[in-house]
Amino acid sequence: MEYKAVIYQEGMLGSLLLGQSKINPVRFSEFLNTNASNGWEVVTMEKDIRRMLLFFKREGYVVILKRNKS
Repeated sequence: MEYKAVIYQEGMLGSLLLGQSKINPVRFSEFLNTNASNGWEVVTMEKDIRRMLLFFKREGYVVILKRNKS
């Protein structure tokens, strides 16, 4: 079994223009499906909101994935 940790977050542009950047569900689904097609399975994930440039917030997820070693 092998594991990997990935931080998924949207680009900084949305944070700078809108004051806060939220996860796009379509792109996040594509990210998960791409990893699933490579044999990765989500074990757990946690929402992470980070400050950026003092005033802006940026939403992201820490995703732990696993798959059987090939």
